[in-house]
Amino acid sequence: MSSNHRNELIIGSKTYSNLTKDILYPLETKSGKLWWIAFIIASLATLLGLACITYTIITGIGVWGLNRTINWAWDITNFVWWIGIGHAGTLISAVLLLFRQKWRLSINRSAEAMTIFAVIQAGLFPLIHMGRPFEAYWVFPIPNQLGSLWPNFNSPLLWDVFAISTYFSVSFIFWFIGLIPDFAMIRDRTQNIIKKKIYGILSFGWSGTAKQWCMFEEISLILAGLCTPLVFSVHTIVSFDFATSIIKGWHSTIFPPYFVAGAIFSGFAMVQTLLGVARKVLHLESYITIKHIENMNIIIMVTGGIVSLAYISEFIMSWYSGSIFEDFTYLSPGAATGPFFWAFWSLIICNILIPQLLWFKKIRRSFLWSYVISIFINIGMWFERFDIIVLNLSHDYLPSSWTGFLPSFVDIGIFIGTIGLFFVLYLLYTRTFPIIAQSELKTILKSQTDNE
Repeated sequence: MSSNHRNELIIGSKTYSNLTKDILYPLETKSGKLWWIAFIIASLATLLGLACITYTIITGIGVWGLNRTINWAWDITNFVWWIGIGHAGTLISAVLLLFRQKWRLSINRSAEAMTIFAVIQAGLFPLIHMGRPFEAYWVFPIPNQLGSLWPNFNSPLLWDVFAISTYFSVSFIFWFIGLIPDFAMIRDRTQNIIKKKIYGILSFGWSGTAKQWCMFEEISLILAGLCTPLVFSVHTIVSFDFATSIIKGWHSTIFPPYFVAGAIFSGFAMVQTLLGVARKVLHLESYITIKHIENMNIIIMVTGGIVSLAYISEFIMSWYSGSIFEDFTYLSPGAATGPFFWAFWSLIICNILIPQLLWFKKIRRSFLWSYVISIFINIGMWFERFDIIVLNLSHDYLPSSWTGFLPSFVDIGIFIGTIGLFFVLYLLYTRTFPIIAQSELKTILKSQTDNE
């Protein structure tokens, strides 16, 4: 049973030499046509985003689609969406490491990188939303010469700053330490003097002694233990931005577990999307197998079920309350038939109905279907955050201030730019760092060979 499981994690009768050669192939050869096409498209999107951010900073956030009622909209939607995507990376690495799940070894490196790149995108939105990004340091409790100016520690917005910066720091260290043995391997193989020096610095003198491996495993476990509570705390605190307010539809005790489940749901969907790109562009079909795809789909089904249950609960609460204001919350009969009905039904279709296809084993084990479904989930989770923020604000307790929202071209341009920058970073990453932890993956190969 164990042998069959391992055989599904690396296919094609690979040897140690094959494994090293295959995983370092993208780093030791020129980029292929598919990589360049993806890189150029992502770079153009990034340039569009940079132009829109520059225009916003010069002109002010009045160029966004905000109004006096909806002063959180597109930007905070994107912020929460990116934070959610950053969630699954640490979950895969830390939690699955603690549970000794071997199937994580082919996907954890991409997932960890995804966390780093996604949190960078998320951090851009509150920074720009301030209107004066050059004064962003005011959110930190540092001495100042302006008298009583000091961050409000009662505000969950400040909790965000500490939670996300801590999460990012620990995730970055965890990701970098995992790369050290692979950096040493590249250092020892390359003939290029400059590369040898760079990877020599990055590998911190790693020589692969037994003592170093023991320390490596101990540090990995300690960091995994630190990261695991952070996985649950970060999105819980993001949910407090809403749950501690008095806005109807936001003031809900279900938000913390609901946000965490939603973040894992969307994060795994993005991992599926990224691995789909890596698998095809870098020819890693032997290492990112159907077994990996299926396992991630099972987690998507579980977390998707929790999220669906939360949707139903919220819908029933708004209907059963009998309050006319509750009928305009993001999951209510009013939302299903009101002016934002398209956003409501996009959420239901993408997050509840389409993932049900994964109950069919043939679809769950299909690379193409899994990839398509992961894209729909990414879209659906974006609409979920849009619905929570915009629908609840659009019809508050003061009917005279009810209004709608339309994003401006600057809003859309910045969002496209962050997607572009995310993929630019990931594509550059695939060309400079091994995206599979080959040193750890060889432990599976040994077991597989022994069993044969």
